[in-house]
Amino acid sequence: MIAPAPRSAVYGAPPVDLVEVPEGAVQLSPLRPGAEALEALPDAALEDIVVAAPPGSIERRFVLAQALRALVPGGALTVLAANDKGGQRLRGELEAFGCTVAERSKARQRICTVARPDTPTGLDAAIAEGGPIMVEGLVSQPGIFSWNRVDPGTSLLLAHLPKLAGRGADLGAGLGIIAKAVLAAPTVKELTLVEIDRRAVEAAKANVADARAQFLWADARETALSDLDFVVSNPPFHAEGIEDRGLGQAFITAAARMLRRSGTLHLVANRHMPYEAVLRAKFKSVKTVVDVSGYKIFEAYK
Repeated sequence: MIAPAPRSAVYGAPPVDLVEVPEGAVQLSPLRPGAEALEALPDAALEDIVVAAPPGSIERRFVLAQALRALVPGGALTVLAANDKGGQRLRGELEAFGCTVAERSKARQRICTVARPDTPTGLDAAIAEGGPIMVEGLVSQPGIFSWNRVDPGTSLLLAHLPKLAGRGADLGAGLGIIAKAVLAAPTVKELTLVEIDRRAVEAAKANVADARAQFLWADARETALSDLDFVVSNPPFHAEGIEDRGLGQAFITAAARMLRRSGTLHLVANRHMPYEAVLRAKFKSVKTVVDVSGYKIFEAYK
């Protein structure tokens, strides 16, 4: 007997002490490998949805519009965000879609509940604005790291990246900008782009048209890659909008585990990130290639 499709959903990771997530709710997220995609749900598929709203305004309106689209008329939407990360704008954004909003605050979070109107307004425009777009010749999407520009760390790494050879990985590959430069070397046999953001993986597949490229929607800290000749990375250092210095350190540890003996890690990092100690602990030798404009590039040998 086929089980009925879930009628409840949760987007992101809302604090469970602030809102109740319905039992059996399907998990929706672009940042959780294996989670379903909000934008792939049919219209009027859900009776209720709980949303942890993203901080970026374009991405947030996109998510709210997709959630309203996926609800049946009268379906319940509960959405929350930290006051300093879009929470103060939630009421106005929901009202712009034609919703009547009940609002409360708790633990520096703004929590809004609405019933989906019969005919919401502005959904198509918000979905179009927050969907995939072309930016300087690359497929991108609001919400992806550095979605509308090449970040300075990536630019610096590109300027100092040696020609590489063999099998490698790009950890936190984003839109595939570093990967394209790596694959310019014919000596590279294979490159696995590892990225936790599904939207970035989909964009990178369009941006990196090379048969040697493999794409992995995964947490770089948990992959089973091994025996690699090289790893390149511009690792993240924020989790849910909060600086987390342990993220980059965990990427370094993961890179060391993936590399064969004498393999190399090529890493760019903000100067204030405390990465030197873990690099020295995990690698036989560590070289600072450049230290400029608030960034450092490290070359570490296994």
